[in-house]
Amino acid sequence: MKTNYQLKLDEIIKNLEGTPRLLLHSCCGPCSSYVLTYLSDYFKITVLYYNPNIAPYEEYNKRLKEQIRLINELKPKNKIDLMECDYDNDEFMKIAKGLENEVEGGARCTKCYYLRLEYTALKAKENNYDYFGTTLSVSPYKNAEKLNKIGSLLEDKYGVKYLFSDFKKRNGYKESIRLSREYKLYRQNYCGCIFSKNSINS
Repeated sequence: MKTNYQLKLDEIIKNLEGTPRLLLHSCCGPCSSYVLTYLSDYFKITVLYYNPNIAPYEEYNKRLKEQIRLINELKPKNKIDLMECDYDNDEFMKIAKGLENEVEGGARCTKCYYLRLEYTALKAKENNYDYFGTTLSVSPYKNAEKLNKIGSLLEDKYGVKYLFSDFKKRNGYKESIRLSREYKLYRQNYCGCIFSKNSINS
């Protein structure tokens, strides 16, 4: 039987003491919109924009600017900060080597999930965050089961609690679309990497 990760998140929130610090990996403004409005009631959030998969650089930068604009325009209960990272597409291309022709959602994507989540876990440990997590599960194109299993492994490896989630539940994805319209956010038509970009043009 599949785990209901929304219920796991409900249980975590129910048992919170105070307002913990959460380092939240985000791929873009639209995906983060619902997640930030939801979680900022319970956590002090720092958005980690670590996405070495995104290409070309102009696209990476466009999504980053929209992420920053969204954070600045939201009016959350708890202030939201941003941790920006250097653009490092070479790191993604290394892990994608040999998997260039994989279908979307396949082995290349799983490695990409791990790359970004491990960096988030490492930064959470270095900066004494209480939790780390990602917005990725809000998308119907992302495998919540894979994401949460990776998060659980990294929780054990780095000793920082992982925030289990499946943000597409309870109309999370639909709400992200509504919020994207409300804030007039740029919504990209491919996940991020050059291979996903090429797939929509083929």
